[in-house]
Amino acid sequence: MKLMAFTAVVTTGIYCRPGCPATPLRRNMAPYLTAAAAEANGYRACLRCRPDREPEPGWIDAPELVCRALRLIADGGLDGATEDELAARLGVSARHLRRLFDTHVGATPGEVARSRRTHFARRLLDDTDLTLAAVARAAGFSSVRHMNRLVQQVFKATPTELRAKRRNPTRNVADGGLELRLPYRPPLAWDTMLAFLAPRAIPGVEAVDQADRAYRRTIDLDGDPGVIELTAPPGESFLVLRAHLPRIEDLVHVVARVRRQFDLDADPQRIDAHLSGDRLLRPLVRRHPGLRVPGAFDPVEVGVRAILGQQVTVAGATRLAGRLVERYGRPVPGLEELGLSYLFPTAETLAGAPLDDIGITTARSRAIRAFAAATFRRSVPLDGSQDLATVVEELCDLPGIGDWTAQYVAMRAGGERDAFPAGDLGLRKVLGLSTPREALTRAESWRPWRAYAALHLWTSGD
Repeated sequence: MKLMAFTAVVTTGIYCRPGCPATPLRRNMAPYLTAAAAEANGYRACLRCRPDREPEPGWIDAPELVCRALRLIADGGLDGATEDELAARLGVSARHLRRLFDTHVGATPGEVARSRRTHFARRLLDDTDLTLAAVARAAGFSSVRHMNRLVQQVFKATPTELRAKRRNPTRNVADGGLELRLPYRPPLAWDTMLAFLAPRAIPGVEAVDQADRAYRRTIDLDGDPGVIELTAPPGESFLVLRAHLPRIEDLVHVVARVRRQFDLDADPQRIDAHLSGDRLLRPLVRRHPGLRVPGAFDPVEVGVRAILGQQVTVAGATRLAGRLVERYGRPVPGLEELGLSYLFPTAETLAGAPLDDIGITTARSRAIRAFAAATFRRSVPLDGSQDLATVVEELCDLPGIGDWTAQYVAMRAGGERDAFPAGDLGLRKVLGLSTPREALTRAESWRPWRAYAALHLWTSGD
């Protein structure tokens, strides 16, 4: 039975989230799985429970192909592309994809993408003082007129009217970056995630401040540097993103990548309930409810760092990553107080770099160059368009990459929720098992959330 995330009221033309104080008659209610489906049928978001401020579902009870298509759309897969091109990335026809969406989502891929952009524009109208023209650009609209038309369709009000209704009109920091709220489904083990990221942060590129409960990093936006900072206000169900960007047009894509990096579209209650059925994992889940799988703002970083981490300690891999950044990264001055000073080198740069001057073996240098070249050519599917087996197979075809590295890269850089590096010595030590085969057998009941189980085991091992 599918869990319906929204309820539309036929008599009022409004859709609500669960728990809305409104109490319509049951015979007047219609369930919808997504906001886009409700909007495609002419309903607008409720002004009392604000379902438009809820995080989008990361995975729904639908075929894997539909879930992967939704992920690509959330990452901007239809920004400047057609449904035919999206379907081609997934290896199916556009007709078949639309048929699946009609059955399992209730809206076409294009309608889902338009809903995503419109809701993002609504959030900017609420949370910032950006001009309407800037909001339109940041949300990926071709013009203010285009935004006005879709906002009017979805919310039955103009952008100007929506901004006039916001509860707190002064949230944007004029000279301290652009601040946005990134909602998530609680709970979120933020401090545990920071503790995992801190020893793995790439020197000069990332900085974790556990005292301030903050994560900071430089980002490369088509050759121009930017900086983002994430914090978690106590008692709230959102992260605060402070972004310093060279162009407002990049904002919608930056937010999508940040949400992916911190796994903010996950459903922790569903995941925790499944893993708690295992007697070994049950106390770990109770200790860290809402633990997410840290992803990657830049998949190249995670892949390169995973290769550097082969057969060395976490601290050793971090030192090697720092040397690589100093040698081949692009300096970004003026950020020293934040612990930041470089952009991570691009895949194109690493594909042609000798790498023999940072203290790694020839075989490892070759592996990094091959991975970087494959990423640059986009021949390794780390965008969520292919299934886990295909991703692992493509990665293992590269020189110097075995199953452990491939599974780890698929887990963090590819966002594969069922990836499981059974060859990891730390995991096997916690499990008390001696071989990867035994670990895979033990983890079979954790499907399809084995990546989350791995994070719980690593955390307990720390």
